Amino acid sequence: MLPGAVRAAARPERTAPDPGFSARLTAPLLLGSLLNPLNTTMISTALVAIGHHFSVGAADTAWLISVLYLASAVAQPVLGRLADVLGPRRVFLAGLVVVIASGLVGTFAQGFGQLIVSRLLLGIGTSAAYPAAMAVLRDESARIGRPTPRPVLARLSFAALGSAAVGPTLGGLLVMTAGWRGIFAVNVPVALIALGAALLWIPADPPRARATGGPAPRLGLDPLGIGLFATALTVLVFFLLDLAHPMWWLLAPFAALGAALVWWQLRAPAPFIDLRMLARNGALSRTYLRHGISYLLIYCVMYGYTQWLEEARGYSSGHTGLLMLPMSVAALVCSLLGARTKGIRGPLVLACVLLTAGAGMLFLLSGDAPVAVLLLAGACFGIPQGLIGTSNQAAVQAFAPPASVGSAAGLQRTAQYIGAITASSLIALAYGQSAGDRGLHLMAAVAAVLGVLLIVLTVTDRALRGRT
Repeated sequence: MLPGAVRAAARPERTAPDPGFSARLTAPLLLGSLLNPLNTTMISTALVAIGHHFSVGAADTAWLISVLYLASAVAQPVLGRLADVLGPRRVFLAGLVVVIASGLVGTFAQGFGQLIVSRLLLGIGTSAAYPAAMAVLRDESARIGRPTPRPVLARLSFAALGSAAVGPTLGGLLVMTAGWRGIFAVNVPVALIALGAALLWIPADPPRARATGGPAPRLGLDPLGIGLFATALTVLVFFLLDLAHPMWWLLAPFAALGAALVWWQLRAPAPFIDLRMLARNGALSRTYLRHGISYLLIYCVMYGYTQWLEEARGYSSGHTGLLMLPMSVAALVCSLLGARTKGIRGPLVLACVLLTAGAGMLFLLSGDAPVAVLLLAGACFGIPQGLIGTSNQAAVQAFAPPASVGSAAGLQRTAQYIGAITASSLIALAYGQSAGDRGLHLMAAVAAVLGVLLIVLTVTDRALRGRT
């Protein structure tokens, strides 16, 4: 045998690169998944302009925040279940079509009620992307016989955190250049691009028996549980959004609906919310509580602080977006760093301390505060935003039952949305019809108390002590 042939035989045979989890597959998933978090924060710098255009106050524009979260809180786990049963590609594409429709309704809206409808559709449509993306990645894992690489999951998480972080700045620029309608119109081209890429690059849904590695799942959507949950949450939101003139009688139907929901979830064969699992798994339940309170504080700043900058300080939407840029940059950087660290407890403690310190700074702000202080106050909330998202996501993965990670992640998003709804209610109570120093200080005082509670919850959580 020739020497060259011997050397060739001695070299290990090169294998073709694994085609799984290609950039083409993940690109539409990332693009679709950023729409929901982007729209949750992008509108913050458009609320004042919308209020002036339709002659409504902060208590009314708060519905533009709450209706999206209300729709998302219910739609995320429901559409996740539909993705498991009907196929994720179908659910992903259908969600993008609804997003396009919502963008058109908002762009050409002639009344404030049409904007509410647009945000409702937007909450439903954008809620399909994340759970469907996770199901697509699961199907790809089954196809090639290996788990989803961590960098792929990290990019999906970073897309959500990053888009939420840059939302206020992007929203301010859109309002400044295209008017408040640009906040709605921008969803149309983004969704069209994602739709085209998904049609080309996401493979057809495989038979569910092959995709899940077992028999085809039965349709266990628990419509009664979903209906009770959605109705109870809607009644609660109606009560919270007018805390200045509370309708106490709404608490009676809320209590009745809540009791009926608990009764049914404990008896349903496939419950919408597995209360027994949550009762047994204290670490996971505390993660949901911590996540919801954290985002209550973060969104108080995202919406309340930006309104104060525009109405009390007189900044334009574009200038307000630029003032929020340090918050956005800090959140982006810290979300990337948080995805790289293996610890949970340390980043969460740091985030809680910064949230409390940021609330204290807002309490001391006044209309003549220097610009440098305004920038620092925003940054104090940007760092926690990045750390909390990735750390609590890691906590869910660590504490959730392996067979229920998908539904557990959906409930984490629901906790986040409920925190956001509560934040919009607090803003409406603090500001009323106009954002001023007194309302900002009231909101900051409540946030500081909740920040101290977060520190206590995190430091005393025994489940986190081995995960520094």
